[in-house]
Amino acid sequence: SGQEHDAALATAGEPLFVQNCAVCHGDDGKGKYSTGAPNLTDTTWLYDGSREGIMHSIRGGLNNVMPSQKDKLREEKIHALAAYVYSLSFEFE
Repeated sequence: SGQEHDAALATAGEPLFVQNCAVCHGDDGKGKYSTGAPNLTDTTWLYDGSREGIMHSIRGGLNNVMPSQKDKLREEKIHALAAYVYSLSFEFE
């Protein structure tokens, strides 16, 4: 996407990804066809790929497919998780 990301915050979000997202999106974030979870490592976003858009998706979930995390994670953890997801496209370019 060509946008800058916060590497330290992304690092803090990695364990949150493993705990909350990897089951559907895979440990590497490349998605799982069997669950319909998209690849998060490329620059193609099905929804808003901005940091704010990713936080919105994590917080509220998506179309009854991706569960909302707002009742499971505090806002600062959602922020760190979004930073990690946002950084995935930088790591695999």
